[in-house]
Formats: sequence, structure tokens, C-alpha cells
Amino acid sequence: MSVAEGSGSGDADLTIDPRWMTQLLTGFLRNELLRTGRRRFVLGMSGGIDSAVSAYLAVRALGPEGLVCLCMPYRSSSPDSLSDAEKAIRSLGVEHEVIDISPLVDGFSAISGETNRMRLGNVMARARMMLLFDRSEAYEALVLGSSNKTELLLGYGTLHGDLASAINPIGDLYKTQVRALATYLRVPAAIRNKPPSADLWPDQSDEKELGFSYDEVDRLLALLVDARVESDEAIAAGFSRKLVQRVQNMIVRSQFKRRPPVIAKVSTRSIGWDFRYPRDWNS
Repeated sequence: MSVAEGSGSGDADLTIDPRWMTQLLTGFLRNELLRTGRRRFVLGMSGGIDSAVSAYLAVRALGPEGLVCLCMPYRSSSPDSLSDAEKAIRSLGVEHEVIDISPLVDGFSAISGETNRMRLGNVMARARMMLLFDRSEAYEALVLGSSNKTELLLGYGTLHGDLASAINPIGDLYKTQVRALATYLRVPAAIRNKPPSADLWPDQSDEKELGFSYDEVDRLLALLVDARVESDEAIAAGFSRKLVQRVQNMIVRSQFKRRPPVIAKVSTRSIGWDFRYPRDWNS
């Protein structure tokens, strides 16, 4: 992406070099896994483009033996999602499990009382992550994430659910850039071309729920976040004031999802404040 900080450019070039990006991200995955002493990754394979790109990167980095995929449908999940996920899994030749999360989610509903669609969707996302972290112990693996930069900035995800992972190769790529990388990696067309959806309830659509397209919001986010332009500059570039203000509010209000819990500082060396060594600080 070529927008310079403070450039005042009216638009953002979200073009990436997919070959270079693949080399960078596969090297990242190999190096970070080596630091932990783990042998492989475990990934929730949804049938969507983000998890597919993470899977294809992991296999390029480690080979098929370096990834285990979990498909975790709920009874109302689209059958096409499972079919697409299994198609990608077969093309990669990786080990996988299919686990129906309906008993887990229904058990929660039975003891929690009345709930709504959004809350139940959060339970589904957290049930899946519970299974992934359990399998990470069984397989001596790290949980591989698949949240893209657009979702992370907008807070469009479930805390301790799909936003949780030990390592995320695509978290600094906007959705439109993930699509470009998917084409280079030869992710099946059925996955690349489908409307983005978390598949938490029938006919759920990310863009319908958000109220704007990924193409539009990615260009705006690249200006506001990467180029650090002021809101008036973004409006002058052609974005509506309503959209700019809404996106800015979503970024600010979801900051708690992008950082560890804030710890009250009461000592001289507080985790997250003064004690910030990387994970390999004593190696």
C-alpha cells in the first residue's frame, strides 16, 4: 500500500505484491512457531476467504503436516460453508476434524435463559475458540488466527471468539488485500467469490450487517489509519461525512478488543505499562 503518512492523497492504493507478501508471511509463521517450540498450527476453517488464506499460508510455510483444521458448524450453518471448507482442506491435504457445536451452544442456551440472535452468535464464536484452544494442547499447536485488518479496526468480531488466536498472519491486511492474496494462493473460486459472512445465522452477510462494502471502507480506513488524514480531508476525498464519523466511532469504541485488559498500575514494573519484553526476552 503506497499511501504515505500525512500525504493528503484523495485515495489509497491498496495494491500488494502477492508473491512478496506470501514470502514475508510464510517466513513470519515459521519463525514465530519456532520460538514457541510447538510443532504445528490449528485453525478453525469456516469456508470463508480469511481462514482459507491463513490455511494456505500455513501449508506453504510448514507443509501439510504443519496444520490441523477444525470445521465447527452449528445446525443452522449453511451446508455450503462446510462443503467449501472441506474442498479447501482436500486441496491442501491437511488433517482435519468436523465437530458439530450444536450441543455446546444448546447446553449454554438451556442454562442461560432467554437470549437473542447476537448473543447466541457470540456463544457460537466462543464455543469454536474453546475447541480450538483445547485442540492446540492435544496437537501441540498454536491457534492460528484469521481476522483481517478491516475487521480488527472496526471491532467486527467476538472478543475471546473469532478475534482470539496465538498468531495471526493476515491481521495487517485489509479485506481487499486478502482477496488479492487468495487469488495468488489459488484458493478455490467458490470461496473467493462468495459474499463475506460469519455464518452465525441464516443469510447473514458482513456487508449487509455493517451497512457498507469492504471495498469502500478499506479505502477510507487506509486514509484515516495508515495515511493519518483528518476527517475533513477524507470527506473532501469523496467519502460521506456520515460514513467517516461512523467508521471513526467504530474504531475508537472497539479499542478494547485490540489490546490486552488494562491493568491498574500500582507498582514500578507493571505488565503492559513498563514490563514489555517480547516473548523471547530471556533467550
